[in-house]
Amino acid sequence: MTTTTTTTTSTTTSTADAPATPRVDLTELVEFTAAVFRHHGLPAERALTAAQALVHGDLTGITSHGLTNLTRLYLKLFEDGRCDPAAEPEVLADRGAAVLLDAHRALGLWSASEAVDLAAERALQYGVGLVSVRDATHLGCAGAHAKRAADRGMICLLVSNCGQQRIIRPPGGQAALLGTNPLAFAAPAGARPPLVLDMSTTVVPTGRVRGAARAGQPIPEGWLEDKDGQPVTDPHALDRGDGYLKWLGGDPATGAFKGYGLGLLVEVLGALLPGAGLGPATEAWSGSGSPSGQDDNIGFTVLVVAPAELRPREDFEAQTAGMFDALVGSPAVDEDRPVRYPGWFEAERATEHGKSGVPLSAALFEELVAVAAERGLTAPKALEGSPAQDT
Repeated sequence: MTTTTTTTTSTTTSTADAPATPRVDLTELVEFTAAVFRHHGLPAERALTAAQALVHGDLTGITSHGLTNLTRLYLKLFEDGRCDPAAEPEVLADRGAAVLLDAHRALGLWSASEAVDLAAERALQYGVGLVSVRDATHLGCAGAHAKRAADRGMICLLVSNCGQQRIIRPPGGQAALLGTNPLAFAAPAGARPPLVLDMSTTVVPTGRVRGAARAGQPIPEGWLEDKDGQPVTDPHALDRGDGYLKWLGGDPATGAFKGYGLGLLVEVLGALLPGAGLGPATEAWSGSGSPSGQDDNIGFTVLVVAPAELRPREDFEAQTAGMFDALVGSPAVDEDRPVRYPGWFEAERATEHGKSGVPLSAALFEELVAVAAERGLTAPKALEGSPAQDT
Protein backbone atom coordinates (compact mmCIF):
# COMPACT_ATOMS: atom_id res chain seq x y z
CA MET A 1 0.00 0.00 0.00
CA THR A 2 2.58 2.52 1.07
CA THR A 3 4.27 2.71 -2.28
CA THR A 4 6.34 5.18 -4.23
CA THR A 5 7.18 5.74 -7.87
CA THR A 6 10.25 3.85 -9.12
CA THR A 7 10.63 5.12 -12.63
CA THR A 8 14.37 5.66 -12.67
CA THR A 9 15.96 3.21 -10.25
CA SER A 10 15.16 -0.17 -8.80
CA THR A 11 15.04 -0.81 -5.08
CA THR A 12 16.99 -4.02 -5.74
CA THR A 13 20.66 -3.88 -4.67
CA SER A 14 23.03 -4.22 -7.62
CA THR A 15 26.45 -3.20 -6.29
CA ALA A 16 29.45 -5.35 -7.15
CA ASP A 17 29.99 -6.52 -3.55
CA ALA A 18 26.31 -7.26 -2.85
CA PRO A 19 25.33 -10.78 -1.72
CA ALA A 20 24.60 -13.24 -4.52
CA THR A 21 21.02 -12.99 -5.78
CA PRO A 22 19.04 -16.20 -6.36
CA ARG A 23 16.50 -16.14 -9.18
CA VAL A 24 13.24 -18.09 -9.12
CA ASP A 25 10.92 -18.94 -12.01
CA LEU A 26 7.97 -16.53 -11.97
CA THR A 27 5.28 -19.20 -12.26
CA GLU A 28 6.85 -21.28 -9.51
CA LEU A 29 7.17 -18.26 -7.23
CA VAL A 30 3.52 -17.28 -7.71
CA GLU A 31 2.35 -20.86 -7.18
CA PHE A 32 4.40 -21.16 -3.98
CA THR A 33 3.04 -17.88 -2.63
CA ALA A 34 -0.51 -18.97 -3.48
CA ALA A 35 0.10 -22.25 -1.64
CA VAL A 36 1.13 -20.30 1.46
CA PHE A 37 -2.07 -18.27 1.32
CA ARG A 38 -4.16 -21.42 0.78
CA HIS A 39 -2.46 -22.94 3.82
CA HIS A 40 -3.78 -20.00 5.83
CA GLY A 41 -7.34 -20.49 4.64
CA LEU A 42 -7.73 -18.44 1.45
CA PRO A 43 -9.82 -20.04 -1.32
CA ALA A 44 -7.67 -21.13 -4.27
CA GLU A 45 -8.71 -18.46 -6.77
CA ARG A 46 -8.29 -15.63 -4.27
CA ALA A 47 -4.98 -17.06 -3.07
CA LEU A 48 -3.70 -16.92 -6.65
CA THR A 49 -4.87 -13.31 -7.10
CA ALA A 50 -3.19 -12.35 -3.81
CA ALA A 51 0.02 -14.13 -4.80
CA GLN A 52 0.17 -12.34 -8.15
CA ALA A 53 -0.31 -8.98 -6.45
CA LEU A 54 2.41 -9.66 -3.88
CA VAL A 55 4.98 -11.09 -6.33
CA HIS A 56 4.33 -8.05 -8.54
CA GLY A 57 6.62 -6.07 -6.22
CA ASP A 58 9.63 -8.34 -6.80
CA LEU A 59 8.80 -8.83 -10.47
CA THR A 60 8.86 -5.09 -11.19
CA GLY A 61 11.65 -4.13 -8.79
CA ILE A 62 9.43 -2.52 -6.13
CA THR A 63 10.95 -4.89 -3.57
CA SER A 64 9.82 -2.88 -0.53
CA HIS A 65 6.30 -4.09 -1.32
CA GLY A 66 7.07 -7.60 -2.47
CA LEU A 67 7.67 -10.92 -0.75
CA THR A 68 9.67 -9.29 2.02
CA ASN A 69 6.25 -8.46 3.48
CA LEU A 70 4.95 -12.05 3.40
CA THR A 71 6.09 -12.86 6.93
CA ARG A 72 6.45 -9.34 8.27
CA LEU A 73 2.97 -8.17 7.34
CA TYR A 74 0.53 -10.59 5.74
CA LEU A 75 1.10 -13.78 7.72
CA LYS A 76 1.09 -11.70 10.90
CA LEU A 77 -2.34 -10.35 9.91
CA PHE A 78 -3.65 -13.92 9.89
CA GLU A 79 -1.83 -14.90 13.08
CA ASP A 80 -3.11 -11.84 14.97
CA GLY A 81 -6.69 -12.31 13.75
CA ARG A 82 -6.66 -8.91 12.04
CA CYS A 83 -7.48 -10.48 8.66
CA ASP A 84 -10.22 -13.03 7.98
CA PRO A 85 -9.16 -15.48 5.23
CA ALA A 86 -12.80 -16.60 4.78
CA ALA A 87 -14.23 -13.07 4.57
CA GLU A 88 -16.92 -12.35 1.99
CA PRO A 89 -17.27 -8.68 1.03
CA GLU A 90 -20.80 -7.40 1.59
CA VAL A 91 -22.58 -4.95 -0.70
CA LEU A 92 -23.87 -2.09 1.48
CA ALA A 93 -25.10 0.10 -1.37
CA ASP A 94 -25.38 -0.38 -5.13
CA ARG A 95 -26.34 2.55 -7.33
CA GLY A 96 -25.26 1.03 -10.61
CA ALA A 97 -22.22 3.14 -11.40
CA ALA A 98 -21.28 3.34 -7.69
CA VAL A 99 -20.95 0.52 -5.15
CA LEU A 100 -20.09 0.53 -1.44
CA LEU A 101 -18.58 -2.65 0.04
CA ASP A 102 -17.69 -3.85 3.52
CA ALA A 103 -14.64 -6.12 3.12
CA HIS A 104 -15.06 -7.65 6.61
CA ARG A 105 -11.26 -7.75 7.07
CA ALA A 106 -10.60 -9.57 3.80
CA LEU A 107 -7.01 -9.72 2.59
CA GLY A 108 -6.46 -6.56 0.58
CA LEU A 109 -4.12 -8.32 -1.85
CA TRP A 110 -7.12 -9.97 -3.52
CA SER A 111 -10.04 -7.77 -2.47
CA ALA A 112 -8.48 -4.68 -4.11
CA SER A 113 -8.07 -6.55 -7.40
CA GLU A 114 -11.68 -7.71 -7.25
CA ALA A 115 -12.80 -4.15 -6.52
CA VAL A 116 -10.96 -2.91 -9.63
CA ASP A 117 -12.55 -5.67 -11.71
CA LEU A 118 -16.01 -4.76 -10.39
CA ALA A 119 -15.45 -1.06 -11.11
CA ALA A 120 -14.30 -1.97 -14.63
CA GLU A 121 -17.45 -4.02 -15.24
CA ARG A 122 -19.62 -1.11 -14.12
CA ALA A 123 -17.59 1.25 -16.34
CA LEU A 124 -18.47 -0.92 -19.33
CA GLN A 125 -22.13 -0.35 -18.47
CA TYR A 126 -22.11 3.30 -17.44
CA GLY A 127 -18.85 4.75 -18.79
CA VAL A 128 -17.59 5.10 -15.21
CA GLY A 129 -17.51 2.75 -12.25
CA LEU A 130 -16.75 3.57 -8.61
CA VAL A 131 -16.22 0.98 -5.87
CA SER A 132 -15.54 2.19 -2.33
CA VAL A 133 -14.48 -0.26 0.39
CA ARG A 134 -14.38 -0.16 4.18
CA ASP A 135 -12.88 -2.55 6.78
CA ALA A 136 -10.14 -3.68 4.41
CA THR A 137 -6.54 -4.70 5.06
CA HIS A 138 -3.20 -3.81 3.44
CA LEU A 139 -3.41 -4.11 -0.35
CA GLY A 140 0.29 -4.12 -1.29
CA CYS A 141 1.40 -2.39 -4.50
CA ALA A 142 -1.55 -0.22 -5.44
CA GLY A 143 -0.29 -0.11 -9.02
CA ALA A 144 -0.62 -3.88 -9.38
CA HIS A 145 -4.37 -3.55 -8.93
CA ALA A 146 -4.88 -0.36 -10.96
CA LYS A 147 -2.97 -1.88 -13.89
CA ARG A 148 -5.71 -4.51 -14.27
CA ALA A 149 -8.03 -1.82 -15.63
CA ALA A 150 -5.36 -0.28 -17.88
CA ASP A 151 -4.73 -3.72 -19.40
CA ARG A 152 -8.40 -3.65 -20.45
CA GLY A 153 -8.04 -0.26 -22.14
CA MET A 154 -9.49 1.72 -19.22
CA ILE A 155 -8.29 4.47 -16.89
CA CYS A 156 -8.08 3.76 -13.16
CA LEU A 157 -7.50 5.80 -10.02
CA LEU A 158 -7.06 3.85 -6.77
CA VAL A 159 -6.57 5.57 -3.41
CA SER A 160 -6.09 3.89 -0.04
CA ASN A 161 -5.71 5.32 3.42
CA CYS A 162 -3.85 3.53 6.23
CA GLY A 163 -6.81 2.91 8.50
CA GLN A 164 -6.27 4.34 11.94
CA GLN A 165 -2.50 4.39 11.63
CA ARG A 166 -0.91 7.74 12.49
CA ILE A 167 2.79 8.19 11.73
CA ILE A 168 3.03 11.50 9.81
CA ARG A 169 2.45 15.01 11.13
CA PRO A 170 0.63 17.79 9.29
CA PRO A 171 3.09 20.56 8.34
CA GLY A 172 3.70 22.61 11.46
CA GLY A 173 1.96 20.06 13.71
CA GLN A 174 3.30 18.25 16.77
CA ALA A 175 1.13 15.12 16.60
CA ALA A 176 1.15 12.48 13.86
CA LEU A 177 -2.33 12.23 12.33
CA LEU A 178 -2.03 10.41 9.00
CA GLY A 179 -0.47 7.44 7.26
CA THR A 180 1.51 7.35 4.03
CA ASN A 181 -1.83 7.33 2.11
CA PRO A 182 -0.78 5.92 -1.27
CA LEU A 183 -2.47 6.31 -4.60
CA ALA A 184 -2.12 4.69 -7.99
CA PHE A 185 -3.14 5.88 -11.44
CA ALA A 186 -3.04 3.65 -14.50
CA ALA A 187 -3.95 4.23 -18.15
CA PRO A 188 -3.24 2.58 -21.49
CA ALA A 189 -0.30 3.94 -23.50
CA GLY A 190 -1.02 2.54 -26.93
CA ALA A 191 1.36 -0.23 -27.99
CA ARG A 192 3.70 0.67 -25.15
CA PRO A 193 3.52 -0.50 -21.51
CA PRO A 194 0.68 1.23 -19.64
CA LEU A 195 1.23 4.35 -17.60
CA VAL A 196 1.29 3.17 -13.96
CA LEU A 197 1.91 5.81 -11.31
CA ASP A 198 2.22 4.14 -7.89
CA MET A 199 3.23 6.44 -5.07
CA SER A 200 3.00 7.30 -1.44
CA THR A 201 2.11 10.88 -0.55
CA THR A 202 5.20 10.97 1.67
CA VAL A 203 8.77 11.34 0.39
CA VAL A 204 9.18 7.56 0.64
CA PRO A 205 6.99 4.74 1.97
CA THR A 206 7.68 3.08 5.31
CA GLY A 207 8.93 -0.02 3.48
CA ARG A 208 11.94 1.87 2.14
CA VAL A 209 12.88 3.05 5.62
CA ARG A 210 12.44 -0.39 7.20
CA GLY A 211 14.40 -1.99 4.40
CA ALA A 212 17.34 0.28 5.23
CA ALA A 213 16.97 -0.63 8.92
CA ARG A 214 17.13 -4.36 8.13
CA ALA A 215 20.18 -3.78 5.94
CA GLY A 216 21.90 -1.74 8.65
CA GLN A 217 22.19 1.26 6.36
CA PRO A 218 21.58 4.94 7.13
CA ILE A 219 18.92 6.80 5.17
CA PRO A 220 19.41 10.07 3.28
CA GLU A 221 18.56 13.36 4.90
CA GLY A 222 15.10 14.40 3.84
CA TRP A 223 13.26 11.14 4.56
CA LEU A 224 12.71 11.51 8.31
CA GLU A 225 12.73 14.38 10.77
CA ASP A 226 12.68 14.55 14.57
CA LYS A 227 10.08 16.31 16.71
CA ASP A 228 11.85 19.63 16.12
CA GLY A 229 12.03 19.21 12.35
CA GLN A 230 15.73 18.30 12.26
CA PRO A 231 16.96 15.64 9.77
CA VAL A 232 17.15 12.04 11.00
CA THR A 233 19.33 9.47 9.20
CA ASP A 234 18.76 6.52 11.57
CA PRO A 235 16.04 4.36 9.95
CA HIS A 236 15.19 2.73 13.29
CA ALA A 237 13.83 6.10 14.47
CA LEU A 238 10.61 5.47 12.50
CA ASP A 239 9.53 2.47 14.56
CA ARG A 240 10.97 3.90 17.77
CA GLY A 241 8.56 6.78 17.33
CA ASP A 242 11.15 9.55 17.36
CA GLY A 243 11.43 9.92 13.59
CA TYR A 244 8.61 11.18 11.37
CA LEU A 245 8.25 10.68 7.65
CA LYS A 246 8.18 13.87 5.61
CA TRP A 247 5.50 14.73 3.08
CA LEU A 248 6.18 14.59 -0.64
CA GLY A 249 7.81 17.95 -1.31
CA GLY A 250 9.85 17.88 1.89
CA ASP A 251 9.43 21.14 3.78
CA PRO A 252 6.64 23.74 3.43
CA ALA A 253 9.00 25.98 1.46
CA THR A 254 9.68 23.22 -1.09
CA GLY A 255 6.14 21.87 -1.52
CA ALA A 256 5.20 19.83 1.58
CA PHE A 257 1.65 21.18 1.45
CA LYS A 258 1.25 19.47 -1.93
CA GLY A 259 2.10 16.07 -0.46
CA TYR A 260 -0.04 16.83 2.60
CA GLY A 261 -2.92 17.91 0.38
CA LEU A 262 -2.67 14.69 -1.63
CA GLY A 263 -2.63 12.76 1.65
CA LEU A 264 -5.87 14.46 2.67
CA LEU A 265 -7.36 13.78 -0.77
CA VAL A 266 -6.68 10.07 -0.17
CA GLU A 267 -8.15 10.23 3.34
CA VAL A 268 -11.37 11.83 2.07
CA LEU A 269 -11.89 9.55 -0.93
CA GLY A 270 -10.41 6.43 0.63
CA ALA A 271 -11.84 6.62 4.15
CA LEU A 272 -14.52 9.29 4.56
CA LEU A 273 -16.37 8.12 1.47
CA PRO A 274 -16.72 4.43 2.51
CA GLY A 275 -16.79 5.12 6.26
CA ALA A 276 -13.47 3.40 7.07
CA GLY A 277 -11.08 4.05 9.95
CA LEU A 278 -9.62 7.55 10.03
CA GLY A 279 -6.12 8.65 10.88
CA PRO A 280 -7.02 12.13 12.16
CA ALA A 281 -8.46 11.75 15.66
CA THR A 282 -8.27 13.89 18.79
CA GLU A 283 -6.85 10.95 20.76
CA ALA A 284 -3.62 11.48 18.85
CA TRP A 285 -2.97 14.67 20.81
CA SER A 286 -5.46 14.74 23.70
CA GLY A 287 -3.87 11.97 25.75
CA SER A 288 -6.81 9.56 25.39
CA GLY A 289 -6.42 6.17 23.71
CA SER A 290 -3.54 5.10 21.46
CA PRO A 291 -1.84 8.04 19.74
CA SER A 292 -0.25 5.97 16.95
CA GLY A 293 -3.17 3.67 16.09
CA GLN A 294 -3.00 0.59 13.83
CA ASP A 295 -3.58 0.08 10.14
CA ASP A 296 -6.92 -1.63 10.78
CA ASN A 297 -10.21 -0.81 9.02
CA ILE A 298 -8.37 0.47 5.97
CA GLY A 299 -10.49 2.20 3.35
CA PHE A 300 -9.91 2.43 -0.36
CA THR A 301 -11.77 3.68 -3.39
CA VAL A 302 -11.42 2.64 -7.02
CA LEU A 303 -12.57 4.83 -9.91
CA VAL A 304 -12.48 3.32 -13.40
CA VAL A 305 -13.36 5.17 -16.60
CA ALA A 306 -14.00 3.36 -19.90
CA PRO A 307 -13.08 5.87 -22.64
CA ALA A 308 -14.53 3.65 -25.36
CA GLU A 309 -17.97 4.02 -23.76
CA LEU A 310 -17.73 7.81 -23.99
CA ARG A 311 -16.01 8.44 -27.33
CA PRO A 312 -15.00 6.38 -30.38
CA ARG A 313 -12.39 3.82 -29.34
CA GLU A 314 -10.21 4.42 -32.38
CA ASP A 315 -10.08 8.17 -31.69
CA PHE A 316 -9.00 7.61 -28.08
CA GLU A 317 -6.40 5.02 -29.06
CA ALA A 318 -4.96 7.23 -31.81
CA GLN A 319 -4.69 10.23 -29.50
CA THR A 320 -3.16 8.06 -26.77
CA ALA A 321 -0.53 6.71 -29.17
CA GLY A 322 0.30 10.25 -30.26
CA MET A 323 0.72 11.48 -26.71
CA PHE A 324 3.14 8.73 -25.68
CA ASP A 325 4.97 8.88 -29.04
CA ALA A 326 5.64 12.56 -28.28
CA LEU A 327 6.92 11.76 -24.79
CA VAL A 328 9.29 8.88 -25.51
CA GLY A 329 10.44 10.41 -28.81
CA SER A 330 11.37 13.76 -27.30
CA PRO A 331 15.08 14.67 -27.08
CA ALA A 332 16.81 13.85 -23.79
CA VAL A 333 19.47 15.83 -21.95
CA ASP A 334 21.49 12.61 -21.69
CA GLU A 335 20.98 10.23 -24.62
CA ASP A 336 21.83 7.31 -22.33
CA ARG A 337 18.80 8.24 -20.21
CA PRO A 338 15.91 8.65 -22.68
CA VAL A 339 12.61 10.23 -21.69
CA ARG A 340 10.22 7.66 -20.22
CA TYR A 341 7.12 7.66 -17.98
CA PRO A 342 5.93 5.92 -14.77
CA GLY A 343 5.42 2.23 -15.44
CA TRP A 344 7.97 1.94 -18.26
CA PHE A 345 10.91 0.71 -16.20
CA GLU A 346 8.71 -1.55 -14.09
CA ALA A 347 7.41 -3.16 -17.28
CA GLU A 348 10.99 -3.61 -18.56
CA ARG A 349 11.97 -5.36 -15.32
CA ALA A 350 8.87 -7.54 -15.40
CA THR A 351 9.69 -8.69 -18.94
CA GLU A 352 13.32 -9.38 -18.04
CA HIS A 353 12.48 -11.17 -14.80
CA GLY A 354 9.74 -13.19 -16.50
CA LYS A 355 12.44 -14.63 -18.77
CA SER A 356 15.47 -14.92 -16.49
CA GLY A 357 13.73 -15.47 -13.14
CA VAL A 358 12.62 -13.16 -10.36
CA PRO A 359 15.62 -11.98 -8.31
CA LEU A 360 15.39 -12.36 -4.54
CA SER A 361 17.93 -11.41 -1.93
CA ALA A 362 19.74 -14.36 -0.38
CA ALA A 363 18.12 -13.57 2.98
CA LEU A 364 14.62 -13.44 1.49
CA PHE A 365 15.17 -16.70 -0.41
CA GLU A 366 16.18 -18.43 2.83
CA GLU A 367 13.15 -16.91 4.53
CA LEU A 368 10.81 -18.40 1.93
CA VAL A 369 12.51 -21.80 2.30
CA ALA A 370 11.85 -21.59 6.05
CA VAL A 371 8.20 -20.61 5.45
CA ALA A 372 7.80 -23.69 3.28
CA ALA A 373 9.42 -26.00 5.83
CA GLU A 374 7.27 -24.70 8.69
CA ARG A 375 4.11 -25.42 6.70
CA GLY A 376 5.09 -28.63 4.96
CA LEU A 377 5.08 -26.97 1.53
CA THR A 378 7.48 -27.37 -1.39
CA ALA A 379 10.01 -24.57 -1.26
CA PRO A 380 10.78 -22.50 -4.34
CA LYS A 381 13.99 -23.51 -6.09
CA ALA A 382 16.68 -21.27 -7.45
CA LEU A 383 17.13 -21.56 -11.20
CA GLU A 384 20.13 -23.40 -12.58
CA GLY A 385 23.21 -21.24 -12.46
CA SER A 386 21.60 -19.06 -9.82
CA PRO A 387 23.04 -18.76 -6.28
CA ALA A 388 21.42 -20.99 -3.63
CA GLN A 389 20.25 -23.48 -6.28
CA ASP A 390 21.26 -26.35 -4.01
CA THR A 391 19.42 -24.97 -0.95
